[in-house]
Amino acid sequence: MVEPSRIGAAPLNPPPMDERTLEERILAGLDEEQRAVATTLNGPLCVLAGAGTGKTRAITHRIAYGVHSGVYNPSRLLAVTFTARAAAEMRTRLRDLGVGSVQARTFHAAALRQLQYFWPHAVGGQLPGLLDHKAATIAEAARRLRLPSDRASIRDLAAEIEWAKVSMLTPETYLVKATDRGEPGGLDRTAVARLFQSYEDVKTDRNLIDFEDVLLINVGILQEDPRVAATVRDQYRHFVVDEYQDVSPLQQRMLDLWLGGRDDLCVVGDASQTIYSFTGATPRHLLDFPARYPQAQVVKLIRDYRSTPQVVGLANSLLAARRSGDLEADALWSPPLNLVAQRPTGPAPEFLECSDDEAEAAAVAARIKALINAGTLASEIAVLFRTNGQSEAYEQALASAGIGYQLRGGERFFARKEVRDAILQLRAASRAAEDEPVGQMVRDVLGNLGYQDEAPKTGGAVRERWESLAALVALADELVATRGGGEAGFTLVDFVSELQERATAQHAPTVQGVTLASLHSAKGLEWDAVFLVGMSEGLMPISFADTPASVDEERRLLYVGITRAREFLNLSWSTARTPGGRANRKPSRFLDGLRPNSTASVHGPGDSVRKQRKTTAPTTCRVCGKMLSSGAERKMGRCADCPAGYDEALFEALRQWRLEAAKAAEVPAYVVFTDATLVAIAEAGPESLDDLAKLPGVGPAKLERYGEAVLEIMASA
Repeated sequence: MVEPSRIGAAPLNPPPMDERTLEERILAGLDEEQRAVATTLNGPLCVLAGAGTGKTRAITHRIAYGVHSGVYNPSRLLAVTFTARAAAEMRTRLRDLGVGSVQARTFHAAALRQLQYFWPHAVGGQLPGLLDHKAATIAEAARRLRLPSDRASIRDLAAEIEWAKVSMLTPETYLVKATDRGEPGGLDRTAVARLFQSYEDVKTDRNLIDFEDVLLINVGILQEDPRVAATVRDQYRHFVVDEYQDVSPLQQRMLDLWLGGRDDLCVVGDASQTIYSFTGATPRHLLDFPARYPQAQVVKLIRDYRSTPQVVGLANSLLAARRSGDLEADALWSPPLNLVAQRPTGPAPEFLECSDDEAEAAAVAARIKALINAGTLASEIAVLFRTNGQSEAYEQALASAGIGYQLRGGERFFARKEVRDAILQLRAASRAAEDEPVGQMVRDVLGNLGYQDEAPKTGGAVRERWESLAALVALADELVATRGGGEAGFTLVDFVSELQERATAQHAPTVQGVTLASLHSAKGLEWDAVFLVGMSEGLMPISFADTPASVDEERRLLYVGITRAREFLNLSWSTARTPGGRANRKPSRFLDGLRPNSTASVHGPGDSVRKQRKTTAPTTCRVCGKMLSSGAERKMGRCADCPAGYDEALFEALRQWRLEAAKAAEVPAYVVFTDATLVAIAEAGPESLDDLAKLPGVGPAKLERYGEAVLEIMASA
């Protein structure tokens, strides 16, 4: 262990090189702020790093500099981040810097490793099985309680239970704390709490734990067993936490227990990229870090090496346009870092308004084809949307244009048959590898599976298979270039080992095809050209963002989308959902003042689509004026005996749609909408999501799931 007083003294076990050579090797190419991060070797250190400012480069060079100078023992430093892909990327960079023995893991992977080691001593017996996916278990819990269990509801309820657990809530405390969580899966708080408990009971019956349990149990052991805590603290003396704005209360608690009151901690984050609050993430820990550690050094990385000045300027303007909200929102909003572009000037961002979703998808596909014809690689182009349901139109448009694509979040790269076959053949070839370049050996082996240097002119499955194999060839060439300079060189055995590690971490290589992805899943990635689609009110911000804090998060989500682009940026929206449909959509308020011929918005984050939604249903009949006595009457806004004010044909169309939607979701019809809610819709005649959101019985989840379909029926009537 190197004490803080050692910094600046002669390094322990110095490498066989002088200090100048060490600095040239590790610190060359870092800018002034990155160099400050890399040379501040003992904490506490807070790095505020804007998008594209080289934060991963700064912290991996910090680790490498600390190890090579003898300040860090590589086996006693732990770097944690939030996704397996990010951890794998960090391990790759550390390996390239000669410090591959440093551990870089996700919070869950680090906690699971500790739990597997300490469970026999701290608890005894065999560690319960790990539940990979919650859906089937939550469905079983719902059936036990005779609650709806369609796929969409199960997805929403799984997310809600995850949020509760990382917020360290039990089924009992959830009832008290979750007062502003809406109706996940269409259930009220009491029903969600009962389901939460039922889910825990099912896991106990089957001797299973989920990923949140891994953290919870590990925290419990560290709190209750001083010997375990002492062992962990003796093992790890230095900690680095990437994406610190995404830390949940549970992860922060585990980090505190790892530290045990010490402050050898480096955190890196950007409050302006907080987009996962629905999972329990909060920027509060990052924002409060200087107050918690008054002696902490704070370094700001603001030089953007990713994007052109035009893209950076748009991103800065988006954040600068935010207006004050309520106290909660303002407390979570940090003054954004004003990024300074380092790249040469580029094209101005394009703004495109289309008549309907189909026309928008076709226009985007045409622009993408033009970029590809001009020399931009398809793998360097992305189409980003707010919800996964928007992808279908772009899949069809790209396919019609003969453009290959990959759907991020679809089948995993290493699960594809051709990739599994390739790894098997490469492993077999590595046992009898001849003395020839690795790149050529990989091409020879994959040639048996159909790989050729020229891409096939056909599309579909043949093209997808080739793109998978081509991605492996490109990865081999890349690794030879970065790791082939050693004395032994980079071998086929090394390549197979790299593939096995990447398969475990799901760190896929680049596939030649346009990427289709949600804005959330695009975090941490970048492309030469980015198309942000569906930029209309109700989608950006999303219709159920009904508080100042949630609207702020939608603004940050758009900021993340903008900053994924290196050079070309296109933002588009449509005025109607379907061809010939009612043109009642408006461009996102976030684009006010950014798009040509628009003025800056006067809206604050509290002016959401649904701000004017009624908090209570009508209490008097709008026909006769009498007090309404039942919930159904209050939903309709009139007495049951008073004449209806709707078109019977419209009501029947709504009933028929509800029946089909219920059958598709395998739930009773009333779970979609009750008769009283259908009557209220038919009588009110909503023309927009804003209008529909004001009606009793239409909560955020149902608005997202059914809103567009209901408006389509209203328009056709």
